[in-house]
Amino acid sequence: MKIPRILIVEDNPHVLGFLNVVLEQNGYIPVLASDAENALRILALTPVDLTILDHRLPGPTSGLDLAKLIKRQDAGVPVVLITAHSTEGLAIDALEAGISDYFPTPFVIDDLLTSIRRLLASTGSQTFPTVTGTGNCSLGLIDEYRLVGQAAPMQAIRADIRKVAKTDSNVLITGETGTGKEVVAELIYKNSARASKPFVCLNCAAIPESLMESELFGYERGAFTGAYTTYEGKLKQGDGGTVLLDEIGDISLSAQAKLLRLLDKKTAQRVGGRRDVTIDLRVIAATNQDLETLMAAGRFRRDLYYRLNVTQISLPPLRDRRTDIPLLLQHFIGELNTRFHKRVRGISPVLIERLLQYDWPGNVRELRNIAEACLMGLDAGIINLIHLPHRYRDRLLDNRTDEKEAIMSALFSTQWNKSRAAQKLHWSRMTLYRKLAKYHILTSHSKIVTGTPVLSDNKV
Repeated sequence: MKIPRILIVEDNPHVLGFLNVVLEQNGYIPVLASDAENALRILALTPVDLTILDHRLPGPTSGLDLAKLIKRQDAGVPVVLITAHSTEGLAIDALEAGISDYFPTPFVIDDLLTSIRRLLASTGSQTFPTVTGTGNCSLGLIDEYRLVGQAAPMQAIRADIRKVAKTDSNVLITGETGTGKEVVAELIYKNSARASKPFVCLNCAAIPESLMESELFGYERGAFTGAYTTYEGKLKQGDGGTVLLDEIGDISLSAQAKLLRLLDKKTAQRVGGRRDVTIDLRVIAATNQDLETLMAAGRFRRDLYYRLNVTQISLPPLRDRRTDIPLLLQHFIGELNTRFHKRVRGISPVLIERLLQYDWPGNVRELRNIAEACLMGLDAGIINLIHLPHRYRDRLLDNRTDEKEAIMSALFSTQWNKSRAAQKLHWSRMTLYRKLAKYHILTSHSKIVTGTPVLSDNKV
């Protein structure tokens, strides 16, 4: 089955990269060009099934001009125009130029994908592989949509998961907090031969040291005060399946010794017990600590480390795969829209630029929390700088340009109602007036604001 080739002509590298990833994930072959000259050179060498053009391109040839040239070469190729400056006149010109579809920005990416599928179907082209509802094409992993990202480190991790899932070896997953260690562990489990058996997830850091052994391995009746019945333990509950020992670096030394015996012999003794209990488990351990340092300090057994570290998967911090941030945001907004019954369409390019510059110490978890916080004050539309939680606004909006963008966003979203704009910015009205004068922002009467505020009728 033919895989459609789609030419994208866009001079903004962030938009070009984003569309490239989205189309790749949905089973297409993207062909990229940053201007009309390169696009025509590509078309002379490589036939394409559809073209996506930005209206404003560098150089003398606009998107409309390029569309006309493409149509002269091949009238049957659908052309989609994207523009940030939509007008009625431009829409008419686009229709006359043979544009198949027209998207003013910001637009919903799912709408663009629907248009692409419709236009390709009308020309007889078909897509392969099958497109999933999440925007991720199937690469042979069950529930792969949960691992969002197409940066090179994430591609390598997908390959590692596929390889490791076929075996029954123990796995050590390392990475900073919030990088998705539990998600990777679940994908290994769900794609393994033990997928029909239990999956037990234990956070070792949340279990008090005095209870560690009894929680993991169980206890016999009468083993200690309050032990009125026998408890089989968390590990026995996962018998035949897989256990995730999250934050393995926080497990006590005595529990480490019993865990080592379990890995070696597939048996363990309950607290207060005298006989061995057979437990058949695959162990996946995860940590955000440096186990080598813990071993040097005598806080982690070297022999246990070697038993766990048969295969290691190291997850990258989000700052090392910033190109995945737009995809992650798209994924989170879709989830949150469903959860909270909202209709948020996306995030403004200005805000995405700021998010790409942030270092993300909390990684993917922190990014998701920001997305959720932004949606709390918004039922529909586009997330802008003004929707950022106040604590992040101070970190991300650290220069004059950002502050001016935030002011303009607040004014436009309130139709220049200065009282409401000030509330959105968490400022007093006088603070807003001073900022308007500082940045020479025009009022709704098209006068430059000076030290004295210029008020308009019912726009205060």
